[in-house]
Amino acid sequence: MSSFCQWEGDTLVLNILGRPRAKKTKIGKVIGKQLEIHVAENPVRGRATTHLVDFLAEEFQVAKSAITVVFGMYNVNKQLRIAAPKQLPSVIPPP
Repeated sequence: MSSFCQWEGDTLVLNILGRPRAKKTKIGKVIGKQLEIHVAENPVRGRATTHLVDFLAEEFQVAKSAITVVFGMYNVNKQLRIAAPKQLPSVIPPP
């Protein structure tokens, strides 16, 4: 199991390094114990994190309400919980 993510039952726990002000929102590479995600939004009052949640909801094919920001709403270092993802990007190992 990779150190940037872990499974707790059917819930995926992801450690994320957000990269705001990107040209395009996309999943980057694994850096240490975090998954880098480039976010095409400015880091103002949590807007970049909200944009990140919207993006990940589409990537994992879940409702936005299935994603919980554990910590890091206003920080580049975040932890998210994604309940029962229906699709996994190639960088995420299956449970």
